[in-house]
Amino acid sequence: MTGTAPETIATSPEAIATLLAKSRYLADESLATAIFLAIRLGKPLLLEGAPGVGKTEAAKAIAEVLGRSLVRLQCYEGIDAAHALYEWNYQRQLLAIRHAGENEIDIYDDRFLIARPLLQVLKAPERLVLLVDEIDRSDHEFEALLLEFLSDFQISIPERGTLSAASQPVVILTSNRTRELAEALRRRCVYHWIGYPDAEREAAIIMLRAGGVAEATARAVANAVQNIRARPLAKPPGIAEAVEWANAATILEKGGSPWPEAFRRAVGVLIKDEEDSTYLAPDFGKIIEEALA
Repeated sequence: MTGTAPETIATSPEAIATLLAKSRYLADESLATAIFLAIRLGKPLLLEGAPGVGKTEAAKAIAEVLGRSLVRLQCYEGIDAAHALYEWNYQRQLLAIRHAGENEIDIYDDRFLIARPLLQVLKAPERLVLLVDEIDRSDHEFEALLLEFLSDFQISIPERGTLSAASQPVVILTSNRTRELAEALRRRCVYHWIGYPDAEREAAIIMLRAGGVAEATARAVANAVQNIRARPLAKPPGIAEAVEWANAATILEKGGSPWPEAFRRAVGVLIKDEEDSTYLAPDFGKIIEEALA
């Protein structure tokens, strides 16, 4: 099924923000503008920020708004062309050669080509959105491998030549900034830094994404999480953890645990590092009391 043409929805940053909100993603003006410009300029969108601020969720929401499937390429150290671009099905090639006997056979036909995420999107740009997730986990060699794709939306296959997208694909890259990305890659993208939201926006996000959570609970969670993130933690809680905490505390409260005990008992879905948990323990009760006040 063909999705919506990007230019038909990208009429303005405000229109983008409204459509994303319908997909349960609250984008501020700067993020909506970056998405709008990436779509209208036909450039990849590079979203950078701390883990848990909603970079991957933004890509999912963009795909949903466009009515397209999301193809996710999860990066890791050592990722190569065979995982990102394509590879040949050598077993099928050998079988085909044996069956062909004396007859000629093209072993580089499409039926022997295994399309990986980048090639999948090049072959069906009107139906797919590509997410190159956590590009900073890959190495510089892999970044260099991406440059041709990000510049001209094409890839070169030695046995087949250059394959280009029939139309402009929508491509989103995310980075947690565990290392600096190459300047050549950055130049090819529309860039946006996503920071943690303020308490008011985070409460709105919790209300939007958590089921059955009262507004007072959402505001208390947002206030507490703002306080917690301001401390020197190894792994500050992301927005997803805040949503989970609100849900978990609500479930416990409905099961008989009163406030603020429900918040304390549900802390395991918020803080997921032993040293952070030990560090926060002496002040956690006070943090919750202040948030509920």
